[in-house]
Amino acid sequence: MFVDEYDCTVRGGKGGDGCVSFRREKFVPRGGPDGGDGGRGGDVVLVASTGENTLFHLVGKPLYEARKGQPGTPSNCTGASAAPLELRVPIGTLVIDAERGNTLRDLGEDGERFVVARGGHGGRGNQRFATSTNRAPREHEEGTPGEERRIRLSLKLIADVGLVGLPNAGKSTLLATLSRARPKVADYPFTTLEPSLGIVPISLDAALVVADIPGLIEGAHEGKGLGDKFLKHVERTRALLHLVDCSSTALETPEDAYRVIRAELAGYSEELASRPALVVATKVEDDESARRADDFEAAIGVPVCRISAAMRSGLDAMLARIRELAGR
Repeated sequence: MFVDEYDCTVRGGKGGDGCVSFRREKFVPRGGPDGGDGGRGGDVVLVASTGENTLFHLVGKPLYEARKGQPGTPSNCTGASAAPLELRVPIGTLVIDAERGNTLRDLGEDGERFVVARGGHGGRGNQRFATSTNRAPREHEEGTPGEERRIRLSLKLIADVGLVGLPNAGKSTLLATLSRARPKVADYPFTTLEPSLGIVPISLDAALVVADIPGLIEGAHEGKGLGDKFLKHVERTRALLHLVDCSSTALETPEDAYRVIRAELAGYSEELASRPALVVATKVEDDESARRADDFEAAIGVPVCRISAAMRSGLDAMLARIRELAGR
């Protein structure tokens, strides 16, 4: 199950308590205090990992708390510090303070670590309180509580190119044709219900990461259809691939389909609407669809790339254009 947002509470482990102890051994009449310090509580650490692509594995547990530090022991032995609690999250996860709303960290690299809640300090044992005038102190300190914070984890996929378009524009078919990704493909709207990524090789040593998001409809920024909540997954992309169905079975005219998506992008974010984009006429497989693509290009005054993913035509020219837009 794809989960791209999750709220939870994180709490560092409590520090261990200091020990009250006195050295009592035969032939040692003035052993004195020997209570050790408590160990440090464990930190809660978020770790960005390529092994995760959703936050689903964190769902169902509202509190993540690290272990406590061990208390001090006699003979001036310090208690063991607790190991950190490591939570793996996908690369591209934003860590947001749920109460204040500010972004704490953007985990954008594999292996990047962020201590989101620090563990408490261990308390001092009674041997720390010994002085020349207080040789048998019974004072000690309790360990301090760990930090507690309510956070919101928000995943934004990291990709070179984002696919946008109306439902059934051919986005999933194109992704499946170009890469080894296997999104669901069917001839009805909203086949794609969650974003997916595909790796598209463009040379022997280079590849493009392409993000496919569920189709948009008019009024998506107002919550219609699946809404525009998935558009955040193309905010990090270098370029957009705007797919428009030019077949005779299209539910909208190419001009209307183009206008709807442009309006929804602008309604979501002007910065996203101004992102470099390549307009692609899909399902151009006969004379009728070719004519519709020509009329579409003339109507919008923007160069249109013509492809058919099913027939694998026009894909090389499209990839060359995408590579230029994405700076690859």
